Amino acid sequence: MTIAAELHPDTPFSLGAAAAFGFGPHAGRPKPDADEMRLAFVTDDLRHHAAVHLVQRPDGTITAAVDSAADTGAVLGQVRRILSLDHPAAGWLAVGEQDPVLGGLQRAHDWLRPVLFHSPYEAAAWAIISARRYRAQATAVRTRICAAAGATLTVAGEAVPAFPLPADLLAADTLPGMGQGRVAWLHAVARAALDGQLDPARLAAMDPEEALRDLRRLPGIGPAYATLLLLRATGVTDVLTFTEPRLPEYVAHFYGTGPEPATPEELAQVAESWRPFRTWAAVLIRAAGDRAGLTTPATAPTAQPTAPAAPATASAAPATSPAAAA
Repeated sequence: MTIAAELHPDTPFSLGAAAAFGFGPHAGRPKPDADEMRLAFVTDDLRHHAAVHLVQRPDGTITAAVDSAADTGAVLGQVRRILSLDHPAAGWLAVGEQDPVLGGLQRAHDWLRPVLFHSPYEAAAWAIISARRYRAQATAVRTRICAAAGATLTVAGEAVPAFPLPADLLAADTLPGMGQGRVAWLHAVARAALDGQLDPARLAAMDPEEALRDLRRLPGIGPAYATLLLLRATGVTDVLTFTEPRLPEYVAHFYGTGPEPATPEELAQVAESWRPFRTWAAVLIRAAGDRAGLTTPATAPTAQPTAPAAPATASAAPATSPAAAA
């Protein structure tokens, strides 16, 4: 049964801009000129799937058509987190008023907030799937995995692949496009999710360095992917790392710190004015720089750690930034 609900952003918000932002396998990209998103995901209880169709009305209200056996309130809360609508955003506008560079980027990009992975579980699985692959190749593999062990949900008349539930992922001895080493790593991700290690509220409440160390305990998840999971799947607003791909270059461009990428000291100084939304600001600056073509995006697939025959206890770091980091 489909349940209708409404989301009411507390500050200017563009669903079209959010949908066009893209994340991971670009799930939810809009049709041209359509302020809508189609989402199919594993719910936070890890026992159900949800199909959600979002449409924004001219007055800014977002209508949500939810089809899931999970608790509707919990599903809507997850959607709010995905769209970064789970935090009051008046302070986000205030930061832009105090920092004219950031404020100009906010206005130029329709007040873009981070668009997150559906969950840390799905983000960690995407990290394993996408390592050493072009994004399009990784997306195709994910779609095949969804067909083999997950689900295909109908969202507003269109078929959208949904990733396997952790229990179903554990039950799969083989997965399309994945060697046995990567399958073992995905099984480790599924077990970690079921054990509560990937609970988004837990990770967001931890000290950032502790959370990153905890995530790096997952086999196949190194520093770059751990950062991706923490910043782009949990809903944190004020965590800043100095390893964000392209951020130093873009800060140097927009803030005029010099011809070279901003140093950690320069980045920290600039970012002081972004508090308490340093994560949101960094995501906006990266999106603005990408769209301005400031740096040619890497065309090589990301490095993949050598896959062991069974899950290892030590994590391996990709040599370059994750394909999923948008």
